[in-house]
Amino acid sequence: MTNNCQVVWDNCLHIIKRSVPPQSYQTWFEPIQPVQLENSVLTIAVPNRLFYEWLEENFVQVLRTSILQVLGQNGRLRYCILNSSNAHRSIPANKESSASVAVAEPPMVPGTFDIEKIKDPRIIPGIRRDKVASNLNPNYTFDLFIEGDCNRLARNAGLAVAKKPGGTAFNPLFIFGNVGLGKTHLAQAIGNQIVQQSPDKLVLYVSAEEFTNQIIQAIKKNDVNAFVNFYQSLDVLIMDDIHFLGGKQKTQEIFFFLFNQLHQSGRQIILTSDRAPRDLEGIEDRLISRFRWGLSADLQAPDLETRMAILSHKLERAGVKVNHSVLEYICYNIKDNVRDLEGIMVTLLAQSMLMSREVDLELAKSAILNFIKSPSRGITIEAIQNLVAEHFNVPVKCLSEEGRKRSLVVPRHVAIYLCKQLTNHSLKAIGKAFGGRDHSTILYSCRTVQDMMDTDPTFRANVEELEKKVKMSLMH
Repeated sequence: MTNNCQVVWDNCLHIIKRSVPPQSYQTWFEPIQPVQLENSVLTIAVPNRLFYEWLEENFVQVLRTSILQVLGQNGRLRYCILNSSNAHRSIPANKESSASVAVAEPPMVPGTFDIEKIKDPRIIPGIRRDKVASNLNPNYTFDLFIEGDCNRLARNAGLAVAKKPGGTAFNPLFIFGNVGLGKTHLAQAIGNQIVQQSPDKLVLYVSAEEFTNQIIQAIKKNDVNAFVNFYQSLDVLIMDDIHFLGGKQKTQEIFFFLFNQLHQSGRQIILTSDRAPRDLEGIEDRLISRFRWGLSADLQAPDLETRMAILSHKLERAGVKVNHSVLEYICYNIKDNVRDLEGIMVTLLAQSMLMSREVDLELAKSAILNFIKSPSRGITIEAIQNLVAEHFNVPVKCLSEEGRKRSLVVPRHVAIYLCKQLTNHSLKAIGKAFGGRDHSTILYSCRTVQDMMDTDPTFRANVEELEKKVKMSLMH
């Protein structure tokens, strides 16, 4: 059976490899290990929970396609998490090696993604309510949506709607904000909580693009009435990226009718968009007017503390420990997009696993280059010298002159250390900027500062605080 599961997974990989970029394939699919095949259910082991969530959020469609092609319509995929301790059993890792991997049971990931259950609901009259897939991602919950000043209004409104769908003044609830701030997460969290507390309610999450495609198919098949009847039966409609309807007159006409029917029946409507209702383009005025009937709540870019909390929470759930300075470095550099923030962390964990090294500051600096411009861009030796001199209250010129007074030596060492850490200049260039010192003197200054930081917590705190000032003052 183990050999069979390896063969099945190899066939899946052959399909997947044609559909994803080489780097993505190497990072996200090569580390996966097949562990079991039973009754058309393939179980694969992934390194950690973040790895699983990244697959679910970014590659679920290609996984779905490969499983269907290899195992047929009854094919399903189940995950488990690799765990080196407290293992229930060991399963051979792969066909080339007799090494074993520990598989924790029950798996850390709750539930199983089932090909049959995540298909689009059939748009047919008399559909059984218990056979309709909600299309909700079970990982999008309120517990995992970190609250901050940037999202407090929207989150609290979402909680109110979840407790009493259709029974509050927040109907529709219109959630808007820039890309990557959690609109989809919050909207689906509302749906997940409603399903949990009221399993009898029919909840559907659908993107505006998918909704439009469904209308096109319904028109082609002359099934518009069945389509409308199905949507009228919903208790909660969650439509993502409503701005996608801009310019689509027929789709807007049908949605306008459905909106009125659902609203008049006391059903809950939740919409998301990348802009406020007043800024929507190509949307009929009568629809915009209805979007304003309820509450429009915006999601803003999170502050540093909230960004830190989001990453810390993610790491705790994954059971991964990362140095506080690494978190700070990432959060100082990624300010406007939570999705990028989490993407960097997942990339770090994947690289750490593939290269068998800890997630440290150097690895973070390397990974972050793929998301933003070089963090050292704009940081000059002269600027560091000015900030260090101001911090220690000494003349800038003293950093380049000879002198053995501690009041001058320490600032000089610290300035040289920061130039080495925060710029791409060579030792020779740094030495030239500090009075023509040779590379051995520059290395001595760096070692001296590092030794002092290792033995003096107060000194370490001062240097780290100064490093933050340099980054915040010069990087953006």
